[in-house]
Amino acid sequence: MNFEYSEKVIALQEQLNIFFEKNILPIEEEVNRFNYDPQHRWQRWPGMSDLKEKAKKKGLWNLFLPKSYGSISPGLTNLEYAPLAEIMGRTLWASEVFNCNAPDTGNMEVLAKYGSDEQKKQWLTPLLEGDIRSAFLMTEPQVASSDATNIETSIVKKGDNYVINGRKWWSSGGMDPHCKIAIIMGKTNPDAARHQQQSMILVPMDTPGVKIIRPLSVFGFFDSPEGHAEIVLDNVEVPKENLILGEGRGFEIAQGRLGPGRIHHCMRLIGMAQRSLELMARRASERVAFGKSFKDFSSIRQEIALSQCEIQQARLLTLSAADKMDKQGNKVAKDVIAMIKIVAPNMALKVIDRAIQIFGGKGVGSDIPLAHFFAAARILRLADGPDEVHMYQLGKSIINKYSQQ
Repeated sequence: MNFEYSEKVIALQEQLNIFFEKNILPIEEEVNRFNYDPQHRWQRWPGMSDLKEKAKKKGLWNLFLPKSYGSISPGLTNLEYAPLAEIMGRTLWASEVFNCNAPDTGNMEVLAKYGSDEQKKQWLTPLLEGDIRSAFLMTEPQVASSDATNIETSIVKKGDNYVINGRKWWSSGGMDPHCKIAIIMGKTNPDAARHQQQSMILVPMDTPGVKIIRPLSVFGFFDSPEGHAEIVLDNVEVPKENLILGEGRGFEIAQGRLGPGRIHHCMRLIGMAQRSLELMARRASERVAFGKSFKDFSSIRQEIALSQCEIQQARLLTLSAADKMDKQGNKVAKDVIAMIKIVAPNMALKVIDRAIQIFGGKGVGSDIPLAHFFAAARILRLADGPDEVHMYQLGKSIINKYSQQ
């Protein structure tokens, strides 16, 4: 494994860091105040379009799409993109500035890899341009969606159309006023083999029968403007051409979507943790308690030292997963992908918690990003599969490997 970056990637990291220092960090508090204000909920901060145009002009756009997709992206591998995702993770809303925000990244990857020419023209092109946003509807409130075979939403053929019925929640992106398209996972054939019952289909958000019931908050954060929606699909009818790849291919598509997405999530978590470490180190050098500087307390030095060790361990493991995916594919890399999804959120939670403790009262408020970091990291122990599912599969794989020797 060689994690030394090419000159191209080093240059992109430098450009991205400069962009952050000049355009994002100075306005972070202003954007956060806007996004947290209930009066502005589900509205985009007015300066976002200008920021995105600046990023486009700098060539810092669609960085997440791998080279196999050609001229629509800079052509980075997962390993090359990983440090850029970490930089973006330092501010929760920053990924959108570079058109690298979830769930759009996963949806664009699905369309680029599996979509028809017409689907790409109608939906991928405006997503790549940043003109619209999207949602991904998979999780359901009535069933344990950690086992995706439980999904009950029905997708039934009716002449030249499909009719969709079901209820989804935690549909990230669904509240955004610019959300125009959703990818929905449901069952086209409940009688087929277990992993061939599901399909994915494109549903425009203005289709009759798509009903947003309510926004859902994460530990009190609504993550405006994209949000997380509970959505009812009531006899939603779309053309058969909206089906992606074919009936029964939903799990195949999901596996292709989730591998890179987990790298992105984990590197953004590492970015959150690294930012938290930097904040607590500065705090330790600024504050005095009981006549002594924080930085001179042995316990605080230990917390900071442990945090640095744990961040670097998670970073190297995630880079290893990205490297293996690039060289051998998602299927071969599945064990190490499971490892990072277990390790990175738990690491981030520990580091962010230590930072909150060192900041005291300020750490739990909205003046600094730590509380929101903590909420975002905690939900990522569930999103894209909970810890228990990854540990179950990883444990099974390890047992099989060594019991067959």
